[in-house]
Amino acid sequence: MELKRKIYNKLLKWKNEVHGQKSLLIEGARRIGKSTIAETFARNEYKSYILIDFNKTSKKIRDNFDNINKLDLFFQTLSLEYNTKLFTRESIIIFDEIQKFPRAREAIKYLVQDGRYDFIETGSLISIKENVEEITIPSEERKIKMYPLDFEEFATALGKEILLEYIKDCFSKKQPLEQKYHAEAMHLFREYMLVGGMPQSVVAYIESHGDFEKSDIEKRDILELYRDDIKKAAKRYNSKVSAIFENIPAFLSTHEKKIVLSEIDRNGVFSRYDEPLFWLDDSMICNLCYRCNDPCVGFALNKNESAVKCYLGDTGLLISLAFGENEIANQQLYRSIMNGKLSLNEGMLYENIIAQMLTSLGRKLYFYTQYNTTKHRNDIEIDFLLSNESKTNFKIHPMEVKSSKNYTTVSLTAFRTKFSSKIEKSYIIHPKAFSVDGEIIKLPPYMIFCLAG
Repeated sequence: MELKRKIYNKLLKWKNEVHGQKSLLIEGARRIGKSTIAETFARNEYKSYILIDFNKTSKKIRDNFDNINKLDLFFQTLSLEYNTKLFTRESIIIFDEIQKFPRAREAIKYLVQDGRYDFIETGSLISIKENVEEITIPSEERKIKMYPLDFEEFATALGKEILLEYIKDCFSKKQPLEQKYHAEAMHLFREYMLVGGMPQSVVAYIESHGDFEKSDIEKRDILELYRDDIKKAAKRYNSKVSAIFENIPAFLSTHEKKIVLSEIDRNGVFSRYDEPLFWLDDSMICNLCYRCNDPCVGFALNKNESAVKCYLGDTGLLISLAFGENEIANQQLYRSIMNGKLSLNEGMLYENIIAQMLTSLGRKLYFYTQYNTTKHRNDIEIDFLLSNESKTNFKIHPMEVKSSKNYTTVSLTAFRTKFSSKIEKSYIIHPKAFSVDGEIIKLPPYMIFCLAG
C-alpha cells in the first residue's frame, strides 16, 4: 500500500521554486521511505525519470562518471542503460543511496549547472565524515530531512482523517474533545506508540488488520539493519556506538533518563564519546537531547554536551529493542499499553515518543535540571525546552511529560518562578483531555502535531 507523506508537498515546493538551480538531498535513517517517496514524486510530476540505485548499480554506470566533463555522452549512456528517454526540463534523475558512491554527489555541481534535468539524492548516514571526507560537497544542493511517519500521517494511513480534523478544531478553539472521542484519540495514539512510524511496520500492521506481532517482525528486521550499519559505518568507534545503542532502553528507564557512561564503560568520559554520539544523531537513528544550563540566553549557546539524553528515532523500534520477542508474542505487553496499565517503562515510552514528535516538527531537543546541593537531588526537572524561535524577543516554552493521570507540577512551578520574565507558554503533556490551568496548557499527546502551526 502507498502511504501519504507530508514531505511530498516539500518536494513540490522545491520543484516549483528552484527551477533546476539546486538538487535536493533527502536525508534520513534507513527504511524511512526516502527511495519510495522520491520515485513516487518522479513518476507523478515528471515526463520521465531514471533511478540509479548505488547499492546495485553496474560498473558501467559507475565508470560513466568519468564522463562528467562530457555530459552529452554521460546522459546518453544513462538513457541507453536504463532504456529511458530524457526530456530537457521535464525529466528527473534520482541518485539513490548516494552515500555508497560519493563521486556521484560530487558530480551534482556540474549536473545542476548543466541545467537539463532535475536531480534528487537520497541517502542514509549521508553526512557522516567517513562518507564525504574525500569529496567536495556541492553548494548546488538543498537538504531536507525525512522522519518516520508522524502521528498525523499514521492516523491518515488508518483512515482517521475525520478524527484528525476534529482534534485540530478543538485545539484551535482551546477546548477538549468529547470524552468518547478523547478515548478514541488516545487509543489511536497508543497504537502509534506501539507500531511506530517506520513504513514497513505501519504497512504490516494495517495489512494484517491490526496484528502487532506482524509489525514487530518488521521492526526487528530494521533494528538488525541498524546494527549492521553500526558495524560497517562507525569504523574505529563502532563498539562505543553499539554500546550506547543497545543501552538506550536502560538509560531511558532511569529517573533522569540521561546517558551514564560509567554503566557501559568504566573509563567512559564524554570527550571519548563525542564522535559516537554525533554518529547516532547524524545517522538519524537517534534523537539527542542536551541539557541547557541557562535557558534565558538561548538553548544552543548554553548546551551542556556532557549531559545528554538519547531517544530512539522511532518509538515502535524502541519497544522492539526494549522487550523480548516472547513478550511481544504473548500480547500481554500490547494489552497493558493499549489499556494504559503499563506501569514499568511507560514514562520511557511517553518521553521517547514526545521527543520523536517534536523532532518531526523540526525542533531541536533540550532539557533543564537544577541540582539542589542541600537535598542532594534535582529539585527542578523540565523534560523539554521549546521556544517561540524569535531572535529579538526570545521566550521559553517549558514542557513536562506525564504518562500518568495523577501527577504534581512542582518542577514546572519552580521553573516558572525562576524564569518568569522569559516564559511565554508552559505545557504539560498528559493522558487526560485538553485543559488550561491558569497559564499552563495541558495537552493530550495526540495534540502535539497541532503545535506545528
